[in-house]
Amino acid sequence: MKRSYDAIVIGAGAAGMLCAARAAARGRRVLLVDHATSLAEKIRISGGGRCNFTNRVVAAGNFLSQNPHFCRSALARYRPQDFIALVERHGIRYHEKTLGQLFCDDSSQQIIDMLVHECDDGQVDWAAPVTIESVEQTPAARFVVHTDHGNFDAAALVVATGGLSIPKIGATDLGYRIARQFDLPVVPPRPALVPLTLDAETLAALAPLAGAAFDVVARCADGEFRERALITHRGLSGPAILQISSYWQQACAAGHPEPVRLDLLPDHNALDWLAEHADSQALLGNQLGELLPKRFAKAWADLHGWQTPMRQIGNKLRQQIAAQLADWSLAPSGTQGFAKAEVTLGGVDTRALSSKTMAALKVPGLYFIGEVVDVTGHLGGYNFQWAWSSAVAAGDAL
Repeated sequence: MKRSYDAIVIGAGAAGMLCAARAAARGRRVLLVDHATSLAEKIRISGGGRCNFTNRVVAAGNFLSQNPHFCRSALARYRPQDFIALVERHGIRYHEKTLGQLFCDDSSQQIIDMLVHECDDGQVDWAAPVTIESVEQTPAARFVVHTDHGNFDAAALVVATGGLSIPKIGATDLGYRIARQFDLPVVPPRPALVPLTLDAETLAALAPLAGAAFDVVARCADGEFRERALITHRGLSGPAILQISSYWQQACAAGHPEPVRLDLLPDHNALDWLAEHADSQALLGNQLGELLPKRFAKAWADLHGWQTPMRQIGNKLRQQIAAQLADWSLAPSGTQGFAKAEVTLGGVDTRALSSKTMAALKVPGLYFIGEVVDVTGHLGGYNFQWAWSSAVAAGDAL
């Protein structure tokens, strides 16, 4: 291991490893530094251990940021097809699930091994695990990384430290501290793709529904997702809720919190469906059991005090019931926090970075990539694709 390099990459996760490999393949002398004892834990645990490594269809609309256009350049220059080609070149078998999500057939460890192999091919040096004590820039414009295993310097420094999600696998705020050290603004980090909590009174009312899962269209602010929702003992979860949580958080950050609204009958016009069964002798909850999980349907009708035979529902009540079925509104009290969040909303402000290279506009040689940046993807492989695309943007610029 040398002490001086062309580039040092801090963070040996998805973005960091691909960036290091890409720069090394161009002949750059690269050091990859990480504090973790277990390599790329976030890749390993993703997708139930099979890594949802990208999505076949990726667009800027799949990402949230204070600058929603920032991600366009990197995503256009390194596309899902490019990463898929890398996966195929390494002989990794994969399959497609719903909504274009791609997973390894076997294990997420294959993606980790592939990235390590790419780094080794480029003769990337590794310093891991080490404790990073500080970072500084010398008068000669070189970056020095001080660690408990000695000091390393380079002309360029890439920060790929990730966000605050899942602290038990090593998430830290190091990347944000480095950004602030160099006077780069940071959009306050918040948990994203995270279960939502409800207040005690609402939880008590929903207790009979706990454990019920069902298809919905979830809406909040500008977000709308059709997937599964789950009522839990703490609030709301399931893919639809994880997706909409990012939009709820963004609305809260803007000072305009909004309720989460659920369409319980996404394949039906609720008013028309109720009218079709207007002559039924069944109770509302039992009739709803044709379309929703039976236990949930009955409990939901009971929750609203509608233990009513269908044939006794008048026009006014029918409209009230239809409105609730199509737009059931719940006001979250918060989230289950970074411990349960899949990613982090917010991060290094993109206004301080080049969308082409990920370089800090006012600090030559300093780059930020991946989750540490204020670009947050939807559920379904989009955050990994941002890691790959931003990594290549920086790696090709080093």
